[in-house]
Amino acid sequence: MVSDVVSFKVRREIKRKMDRYRGEINWSEELRRFVEARIRELEARENLRRVVEELSRAGWSVPRGFATSSVREDRDSR
Repeated sequence: MVSDVVSFKVRREIKRKMDRYRGEINWSEELRRFVEARIRELEARENLRRVVEELSRAGWSVPRGFATSSVREDRDSR
């Protein structure tokens, strides 16, 4: 796996606090996981936007309030 280095600045106070927990937390791994999760979230949002655009171009539509009434119906059925 090829990797690149990414660096960023934090306030001195935050860096000192990070240093206090250096033995307990692998900050590189924590930040890597956060960035990967955030990117997955952004990609999912982008994909959803594309799907909605495609459906609207194709003439698909859902009546206003459909989601709310569907959730309510599901809750009432339990």
